[in-house]
Amino acid sequence: MNFEWFVSRRYLAARRRQGFISVITFISVAGVAVGVMALIIVLAVMTGFTDAFRDKILGINSHVIVQRFGDEIADYRSLATKIARIPGVAAVTPYTFAQVMITAGNGGSGGVIRGIDPKTADKVIAIKKYLNNGSLADLAVRGDSPPGLILGRDMARQLGVITGDQVKIISPNGPLTPMGVIPRMKTFRIAGIFTTGMYEYDSTLIYTSIAAARDLLGLGKVVHGLELRLFDLYQAPRISREARKELGRKFVVRDWVQMNKTLFSALKLEKTALAVTVALIVMVAAFNIVSTLIMVVMQKNRDIAILKSMGATSGAIMRIFMLDGIIVGTIGTAIGIGGGLGLCGLLAKYQFIRLPDVYPLSVLPVEVVPLDVVMISVAAVAITFAATIYPAWQAAKVEPAVSLRYE
Repeated sequence: MNFEWFVSRRYLAARRRQGFISVITFISVAGVAVGVMALIIVLAVMTGFTDAFRDKILGINSHVIVQRFGDEIADYRSLATKIARIPGVAAVTPYTFAQVMITAGNGGSGGVIRGIDPKTADKVIAIKKYLNNGSLADLAVRGDSPPGLILGRDMARQLGVITGDQVKIISPNGPLTPMGVIPRMKTFRIAGIFTTGMYEYDSTLIYTSIAAARDLLGLGKVVHGLELRLFDLYQAPRISREARKELGRKFVVRDWVQMNKTLFSALKLEKTALAVTVALIVMVAAFNIVSTLIMVVMQKNRDIAILKSMGATSGAIMRIFMLDGIIVGTIGTAIGIGGGLGLCGLLAKYQFIRLPDVYPLSVLPVEVVPLDVVMISVAAVAITFAATIYPAWQAAKVEPAVSLRYE
């Protein structure tokens, strides 16, 4: 067994008169373990929240949107074919949108109606997985019955309607007459209801077929834009740049990162702030290590002098006390990683922490990122190692003649 390792292990396992040092060592290990465990859990929860919000948003919206500057798109089929050739684009679908008023019985509500192509929309947006009942195929016109629409749960509750009921959609963009602009009105049947858990979507969004939306809005054969789904959503900024270069300056191309920049920037800032705050626990544990090693140096002053008299170098003495700190940091980090991953696994499996209704999620989301765990582990060991430098340096400065003068 290595000399430095043997001595450092004996110092950490102090007994009898030095039993107090063992208690402080245990507290130091516990401090590092709690800090690492808390960091892993906090980052996993914040990552879970970010991913959950992203999935909710991208379930309703596409990865990339293409629009024409101040105008509708007439030749959208050829444009869609051109965009689909860009590497990384998985699917393209047209859409229309407009602000409308929806009424049923004595109730009414404002909303946004989105015309989609039932044949291609489910390849781009994940609205299908949020449907409580009905399907996108039900949006098609059936005989003499009104065209179908799908609306959010909160809007349906506000209007007091269910699947199969009829509602009226009023568009303010009607024809201009000598009496002024006459709003357009059309009767629809409710073909389905969706629930995303996000109030801003569930209370405002209305989906219908692109043909019915054109008829309501008087658009003719044009659309407002194209929605793109990518094979890799994180390539959205790059593919957006390529699409802008391919389509020219007449078109506006926006990706999901740009459209939700404020939300994700806030979540990132909150994650960073929480990580820094919780990391202070590890810093406190590092100070405990410093105090522990200083007390060991003070109590082992005579032992250090004897070791030096027997031929131990100052470097060997420094390594002994550095090993003490590294052992404490490594053991604490290992316990913290095990506890953090174990608790994250329990939270993910049993979901025993429920969230209030104000959140778009029903349970606490947990997503462990291996890179975060590695970074936390390296940082914890590095901090505890740095805490050993001063006490080890002090131990190396002990002069045998001075320490043993009165022995």
